[in-house]
Amino acid sequence: MSEISNLEPRLVWEQFDAITQVPRPSKKEGKIIDFLVGFAKCHDLEYQKDAVGNVVMRKPATPGFEERPGVVLQSHMDMVCEKNSDVEFDFDNDPIRTRIDGGWVRAEGTTLGADCGIGMAAALAALIDPSVEHGPLEALFTVDEETGLTGAFELGEGMLQGKYLLNLDSEDEGELFIGCAGGVDTVAAFKLLMEEAPKNYSFFRVDVSDLLGGHSGDDIDKGRVNSNKTVARLLWDGMQSCELRLSYFSGGNLRNAIPREAYAIFGVPTRLKKDFIKRYELFAADLEAEFRLREPNFRITLNEMPEVDEVLESRTQFALVYSLVGVPNGVIAMSAAVPGLVETSTNLASVKFEQGRIVVTSSQRSSVESAKTYVMQMVESVFALAGADVTHSDGYPGWAPDPHSRLLEITASAYRRLFDAQPKVRAIHAGLECGLFLEKYPDLEMVSFGPTLRGVHSPDERLEIATVPKFWELLKEVLRTL
Repeated sequence: MSEISNLEPRLVWEQFDAITQVPRPSKKEGKIIDFLVGFAKCHDLEYQKDAVGNVVMRKPATPGFEERPGVVLQSHMDMVCEKNSDVEFDFDNDPIRTRIDGGWVRAEGTTLGADCGIGMAAALAALIDPSVEHGPLEALFTVDEETGLTGAFELGEGMLQGKYLLNLDSEDEGELFIGCAGGVDTVAAFKLLMEEAPKNYSFFRVDVSDLLGGHSGDDIDKGRVNSNKTVARLLWDGMQSCELRLSYFSGGNLRNAIPREAYAIFGVPTRLKKDFIKRYELFAADLEAEFRLREPNFRITLNEMPEVDEVLESRTQFALVYSLVGVPNGVIAMSAAVPGLVETSTNLASVKFEQGRIVVTSSQRSSVESAKTYVMQMVESVFALAGADVTHSDGYPGWAPDPHSRLLEITASAYRRLFDAQPKVRAIHAGLECGLFLEKYPDLEMVSFGPTLRGVHSPDERLEIATVPKFWELLKEVLRTL
């Protein structure tokens, strides 16, 4: 056990510590599924596993609570796997290296996996803590939430029996979430057409790094800089002024993360080399001034490279760079119904040169279905005009808020009673699985809450220690009083 297992509430932290030792990338959840099944067997809990790997555990009501309505504790078992470029780490096999940093728990150069590992830990603790009073209790652990909501989409028949569902995948203590945005992914694919590199060219590599990144829903309104957009801006300028020829571009990784790093390899005529370097220095200084209040650690570097053999065919280069500069990114509209809530957004998530094609992945979100469709059309239009083949994921629905639900009333009352404070009731501009559960179980009432996490989906992810006891006490009180 690591040092975090000695934190309070100890039972919750012990479960979280154990979870961090099990590799659990999205779509590779076999080891964490085995861990959960082993947990159920060890503690004599009834369990069920469906065809896609979702696991539900069930525990009978504590004595005197048999007539209470059933409650589902829900969390997802996969985690976002992001690391700093200078960190050696194998997410398929290595345990997360946790550490205590002041009032926070974080990982050494990687994502922590508290999203949603701490929710899993609380659910497991509730199942085995004899002091927790509850009606019929279920704990549902879903697969592949982060890259496709596969577990929620394909939840097996008869997996849930409860009337109420507590989603444990929120990131702000003191806030109760009763709605979320729906989303869809848009992928643009260009043919990777290369030609012989021109003669008498000097080649460079530009790197943008050390951006804050973050969750493409929850952090999209914070003005975080997009690394793909930033590199594209430099390429656009070089194409206008210095006959720049692009050879390679790579940026971002995950569809639901604001990209933190990107780089490109390109050349300019040797006769224009000095002019280009001067323009680059002015460009870099302008960016540092532009980003200084939003991205305090922003870095952009330029290094000379050996000559390359091939560059992008000129029309393909034009189409790629111009579409990356032109495609919308960030907040598109704020909600008129919920003050301060982002209604609609889009994130230019990644640019990858693959075998025979260039793949650009983006994600669109909105709490209004028609607006989600429109922003998807905006993105498709830019890439289609540039000649790319554009496809979309199936998407997922939002979760319409119900401010009058009994579950919300009881949860808010429990919070006031415990902490003598009024919780904030919010909707979130991020995808929760709740909308998909409602499609299969339309009578469910749902509320989402959790401890405070920051830097989610990036190596800066951290979990505030002081909020975990409050999260645990609220969970226990809701189960006791519902």
